[in-house]
Amino acid sequence: MTRVFLSYARADLDAAQELARAIDEAGHDVWWDRHIEGGSRFISEIDKALGDAEAVVVLWSKDSCESAWVQDEAAEGRESGRLVPIALDSTRPPLGFRQFQSIDLSQWNRTGAPVNLQALLSAVDSLASVDGPAVEATAAKTAAGPQISVCVLPFANMSGEPEQEYFSDGISEDIITDLSKVSALSVVARNTAFTFKGSAVDVPTVARGLGVSHVLEGSVRKSGGRVRITAQLIDGKAGDHVWAERYDRDLTDVFAIQDEISEAIVAALKLKLLPEEKKAIENRGTSSAEAYDLYLLARQYWITGNHGDPRREERVIRICTRATEIDPDYARAWALMAIAQSSLRFGFSSDDKVDDGVAAARRALALDPTIAEAHCPLARVFAEQGQYVEADAEIAAALKLDPDSWEVNKEAARMLYRQRRIDEAAQHFEKATQAMETDFHAWGMLFTCYKAQGREEMYAPTATSLLTQVERVLAEDPDNGAALSLGAASLAILGQPDRAKQWIGRAVLVDPDNLNMRYNFACALANTDDLEGAIEMLRPVFAICGRTIINVAESDVDLDELSKHPDYRSMMAEAKQRLGMD
Repeated sequence: MTRVFLSYARADLDAAQELARAIDEAGHDVWWDRHIEGGSRFISEIDKALGDAEAVVVLWSKDSCESAWVQDEAAEGRESGRLVPIALDSTRPPLGFRQFQSIDLSQWNRTGAPVNLQALLSAVDSLASVDGPAVEATAAKTAAGPQISVCVLPFANMSGEPEQEYFSDGISEDIITDLSKVSALSVVARNTAFTFKGSAVDVPTVARGLGVSHVLEGSVRKSGGRVRITAQLIDGKAGDHVWAERYDRDLTDVFAIQDEISEAIVAALKLKLLPEEKKAIENRGTSSAEAYDLYLLARQYWITGNHGDPRREERVIRICTRATEIDPDYARAWALMAIAQSSLRFGFSSDDKVDDGVAAARRALALDPTIAEAHCPLARVFAEQGQYVEADAEIAAALKLDPDSWEVNKEAARMLYRQRRIDEAAQHFEKATQAMETDFHAWGMLFTCYKAQGREEMYAPTATSLLTQVERVLAEDPDNGAALSLGAASLAILGQPDRAKQWIGRAVLVDPDNLNMRYNFACALANTDDLEGAIEMLRPVFAICGRTIINVAESDVDLDELSKHPDYRSMMAEAKQRLGMD
């Protein structure tokens, strides 16, 4: 039997009542505020029940996401490892809770037990106390002292030039990376921190929502050969400045400034910086401020550029090439170049002479064997050759070096999906979307995995997240084919077929030669049982595509039903004969 605390908003009383009954009937001890007796002190009763609980079940909905009470109770569950989040609708959880996979009950009509009640009960069972009650674990944690944690908000670009945004973002990312190397400090991930970019924030509210003790904010002004960086560390609870400084130096001193900021924060928080941590922080990979500036620019294009547009890859390759000309020993620039080359070669080109990124990847690893992302192009080449044992070995090496990397988890998921190891692929696509929420392609592939698994409870929330990111891209580039194709798929999933068809028609009209876009549309049409439409969408693709698309199509679960169609089989055979793949 597990002691369960149920947190919910008043508007969701009907759902809370049904779930409390179901959890109780499963043999668990459920506490919710209906147990408060007349005359009891409301807050003290809740606090005691929350401390005694072994599982904190939180019902996220539009109303509960706006409730300070629910957020505080959820934070208690998160910080003690007892959180069991439930999604009652498609509303995204508050910041600080989006990295936790919610059990989806959005299709439940709140009458009787939900269809996937077992998922909830399994999560509750897994939190049953073994060595003693949760209150003892909480007491032990308190006795050990509160954990010091920080969120680094994106530094504001004060240059007066929007095109300099990459530099301030790069500085922010590097400070996050530096502080993450301090073992005594917990740092909020870049993905979560950057959701506040461009917003006026109330620091105590941010700190409470993310469950951190401190917040770092600042600004960057870059002009010519000079840079001015301001930074201030703020106590998340009191809102007071713990430390603040302004640095006005030559651009060549940018590395020294970053080192000083990290070390000043460690000192202000009274933490101990180990010698190996100090050495790791000071290792920038280059002594050239110009090469570093170019790398930050290329990295920003890679992150924010439009997936599906080869100009992104070409731009990154050009910039990284220049960075490595300035500093031939800049491993990070070589690694990013390799990733872009690999993506261009296997994602867009049918020309075997296009660079596959192997040489640049090997150069990066020779200079710095700790760069996890440099293993990705090597894995991709092995996979394209059907050498999955070797590809898996490269991915394993990358994950060991950086298990939270966006690029590594994306490539791991891609490799596993190609081998139809769907359960494992889904796990890595989940991590990829957590590491880089704006990656709409990863959201689209995650939905495909859920569909293959038959996890219907995840369809709507995943499609909603996908559509959110697609609409962000289309606001800047209305004719982006990749975004339109995956957006059309999400609209079909969300019950908007007419709008989905409008997007398909518009995309094919403005970008008729985009093979990746046509392939994605075919998958969407196949998923809505429009097999004839899918075949017509694929016909020009199979007529001119390279080996990569054919290999992907043969292992793609989205095309399982389509692959039984005689016209599809004929098209596939002709494409293989043309490419000498028989």
